Amino acid sequence: MDSKKPGRRRFLKGGAAAAGLAMGAGKVVAADATANDMAYSKKDLIAYGERSHYVTSIREPVPGRMSPDAFGLVFHVTTPLQDSVGIITPSSLHYVATHRGSFVPDIDPKQHRFMIHGMVDRPLVFTMDELKRMPYVTRVHFLECLGNRSGAKAKTVQDTHGLTSCSEWTGVLLSTLLKECGVQAGASWMVAEGAEEVKGASSIPLAKGLDDCLVVYAQNGEALRPQQGFPLRLIVPGFEGIYQTKYLRRIKIVDRFYMTYNDYGHINPDPKVTALTTQWGPKSVITFPSGGQQLSGTGFYDISGLAWSGGGAVKKVEVSTDGGKKWQDAELRTPAYRMAHTRFGLNWKWDGKECTLLSRCTDELGEVQPTIAEAGKFFGDAPEKARVRGTDNSIQPWIVAADGSVRNGHS
Repeated sequence: MDSKKPGRRRFLKGGAAAAGLAMGAGKVVAADATANDMAYSKKDLIAYGERSHYVTSIREPVPGRMSPDAFGLVFHVTTPLQDSVGIITPSSLHYVATHRGSFVPDIDPKQHRFMIHGMVDRPLVFTMDELKRMPYVTRVHFLECLGNRSGAKAKTVQDTHGLTSCSEWTGVLLSTLLKECGVQAGASWMVAEGAEEVKGASSIPLAKGLDDCLVVYAQNGEALRPQQGFPLRLIVPGFEGIYQTKYLRRIKIVDRFYMTYNDYGHINPDPKVTALTTQWGPKSVITFPSGGQQLSGTGFYDISGLAWSGGGAVKKVEVSTDGGKKWQDAELRTPAYRMAHTRFGLNWKWDGKECTLLSRCTDELGEVQPTIAEAGKFFGDAPEKARVRGTDNSIQPWIVAADGSVRNGHS
């Protein structure tokens, strides 16, 4: 019997790693792991949960901008859409457009206060604890910066479209809070202000605030991150990024439009432009194959991309593999939530010839994503000028060369 015990011990010791999945895994790794197993420390696996070191997707600066900049500020960083799956952007990869001031505010949530005042019957100040005691909702919405526009110099989909991300947001409907305050007759606008060093307020139609705006404290199942407005931010679904006030500290209810720091520069005397600088029109982009990627040879591929609209849910996405001569309906691979990214896909057999891939989105309002030429016709401009007017939701072309390399069709 004694001669069999060492063998049994070796068996139990060898199987301990598997058993450790159920109990004591950390101790097993410390005692018996190989050098490769030790690549992950307890901090990696327990404290917060690091991703595999084989996964290297990162945010990158907007082409032509430096981040950190000359003042040490880190913003204008883009989401790696080429590596995305599904529709939810990890909080750590969410784009960052700008901060109003020289630093990201470090706010103690126990000290933070949010006030609603102006044309209300009962001006109220809420603590974070009070907000979290109120009825809440969780909704999926995209955010997108007005600067998210394609151009000839962009090489990848991260360059052309990386200033949009989509998250699951949790918080209180602003309409619930406004009901508590009692909005007075004659009120028609609201001004939202954050706690940044420069008070970058935004004027928003009150009707929007009473419709679907959210005062959120959580993103993707955890507290907001500092770059995303911790501890509180405003989500204005479908509107461009400047309205999504971070570090939210007050909303004033008023009876007219206020020209604020944020609004300055986002208003244009051309009414056609002004009408297209608030709510995003239907938009889509193919993320695979896209610029900078390489097809391995002829045969089957799954064309994949994202579609969204500030006007509601995505109704349909079409894909063309011949530069727009013929279009095929793509399959919507995820639920089409309102004002959220929707993943689409199309089975495609590549014959090895050069071709141009396009996608276009139709939303629930029946609006169709335009080509850059159609946008130019609308504005009465040359196509290149049209891209810098209003929100750029024009169709993005990707050219697949005969060698399988993919490049920006605008270049």
